[in-house]
Amino acid sequence: MPPLPLLRLPRLVLCEVFKSLSIGEKIKLSFCSKKVSIQINNAQFYSQKVIVDLDILNQNIRVHSENNKDTFEIYTYPGSWNSHNSNTHQYPIAGCSAPVITTPTGIKIFWKNYPEGFLSVIQYLLKIFQCKFSTHIRLYNSDIYQPVISELFHLQLEFKKITISLNGSEQRNLLWSKIASNLGLVEELRIISVENPHVRPVVTYWPEKISVTSFYWFQSLLACTCTRITLDWLHLDNKDLDEILRKWKAGGFPNLEHLKIDGQGIKIIGTTILEMHLWELAGMVIQTDDGSKNGTIRIDTGSIEMSVTSFH
Repeated sequence: MPPLPLLRLPRLVLCEVFKSLSIGEKIKLSFCSKKVSIQINNAQFYSQKVIVDLDILNQNIRVHSENNKDTFEIYTYPGSWNSHNSNTHQYPIAGCSAPVITTPTGIKIFWKNYPEGFLSVIQYLLKIFQCKFSTHIRLYNSDIYQPVISELFHLQLEFKKITISLNGSEQRNLLWSKIASNLGLVEELRIISVENPHVRPVVTYWPEKISVTSFYWFQSLLACTCTRITLDWLHLDNKDLDEILRKWKAGGFPNLEHLKIDGQGIKIIGTTILEMHLWELAGMVIQTDDGSKNGTIRIDTGSIEMSVTSFH
């Protein structure tokens, strides 16, 4: 059977062909020629949306579908590779020619300029897919994360999730300031803060979802406008829980749809919450003072969840 003249297909048919391909097939097909790469670029808005997980510390990338069923891994390495290896091919990526080796789960790419190569792969993916990014910024090595995060925000790219560990260092505070000033591009923010009373947020725009593990953020979060709030604090107790629920009843947390609080200080027998013991709240439906919302409460050991229903 003669090969299919792919680029001669009508544009709409070609777009349907691209839609039927897996993530890895699209990426590998784009390497075939500049013409194919251009056609995939032209058809990218017919393509599926993908999440791009960035392991910035190790310079690895995992591209997956929104349902996580279709995945492709890209490993980037410094230096070059033996060009005589039968598994190695030279491919143009973002204007550079790089050795590429196929693996069972993805590809390995070797770069002479390692940091620039990582960003080049990101730029290449943006030409093929509609991307949202996700990354975990770990406790140390802020200098590694800064250029990548800054460049992605400079390009006004959207993040599905950012997880950041805060330690109060000058470099990490600068990185946090960059993220905090761009939270309009972030859907979910998870903050892992060391127990340091000096590590406190300055937030002018709240993301859709937030998760925090530091008690020292408590007062700042009372002004939170997120739809989903998760608080995982060892020091949070019944008194704090009472303050949060009273704040919600009075009209605070205006966009809240789901609240989850974990804390070793939350006790079945302890300070009353909304003038009730904790166990009395189990399964209860509470209402805002203006009657516009109901909150259904579920109690578990050391934790409480509330799902909100709005009548507007």
